[in-house]
Amino acid sequence: MINFNRRQTLGLMGAAVASGLAAPAIAQNKKAVVGALRFTSHAGSFVAVERNYFADAGLDVELRFFQAAQPMAVAIASGDVDYAVTAVSGGLISLADKGAIKVIGGALSEEPGIDGQKILASDAAFQAGLTSPAGLDGKKFGISTAGSSFHYMGSRVAQAEGAEMSFTPLQKVGSIIGALKTGQIDAWSIVPHIAKPLAGSGTVHIIGNISDYLPNYQVTTVFTSADNADTERDQTAAFLAGFGQGVSDYNSAMIDKSGGEDGVNEMVALIHKYVYTDRPLEKAAPSIINGTMRINEGSRLNIASVQDQLTWFQSEGLVDAGITLDTFVDTSYVETFEA
Repeated sequence: MINFNRRQTLGLMGAAVASGLAAPAIAQNKKAVVGALRFTSHAGSFVAVERNYFADAGLDVELRFFQAAQPMAVAIASGDVDYAVTAVSGGLISLADKGAIKVIGGALSEEPGIDGQKILASDAAFQAGLTSPAGLDGKKFGISTAGSSFHYMGSRVAQAEGAEMSFTPLQKVGSIIGALKTGQIDAWSIVPHIAKPLAGSGTVHIIGNISDYLPNYQVTTVFTSADNADTERDQTAAFLAGFGQGVSDYNSAMIDKSGGEDGVNEMVALIHKYVYTDRPLEKAAPSIINGTMRINEGSRLNIASVQDQLTWFQSEGLVDAGITLDTFVDTSYVETFEA
């Protein structure tokens, strides 16, 4: 018999009801490959594996790790990976427009009052007066590629501040960090577990928070192939059930602190099996804790934020103007909301 706490039961019931099932989905020990990055924000999958939540839902899950989000999206489209979590990007929307993938839920979210993504300035720019986002006019902002979440965030901050910025594509996070440290770019935005250590080095400065500009930003989404969403409904609901239990445990320990310091330490030790594995636990723990952000319970999806992102991509000519939310979002699996 599987025992669920109240929060887990509600999340599981939500996934079941949304998918038209009368009871939690059981996928009959089907194999599923789940894509992930070695980030704290992917902890829902790590917890679900370690605490057998995927197995309890009937899935034999293999985690497959990637260095960036775009290759993970391509792997979903090709069928090499079944489920994954990533930010909305122009590339993701274009794959959906080709009928390859579907967003089926929400994951990481910006939430006022919880440390989220930081806006950073290089030391050179900071010393020259870039001490807040109000000074971004005329500055160079680092992004991985055009149409990335970095591009979206930077553009929306610039719009709010009435700033004209140039965007410098550098492909990889490591390259962006190097360019920021050496002053080749002036600004960037990134999750707190990367931003805070950079700021601690003295070569980079935190000058603002993304939540001040996008207070309910749906940072990442849960997605799968269009085929899985359409024809593998039991398996997909089972994935969301197991993932949702992992998310619930993570939020309970790291956001709500329901288990106190012991609960935080236990969760950090679990996450350390997948994140910052090249460091001893005592060195990795502060970075893991710094990466704590809310992950949506029951994979609830902020549809208003997703629509805002789609509208921005279209306004920039990065995706086809005829694409609608229905093109790349399947809202039948989880609760959606507008905030």
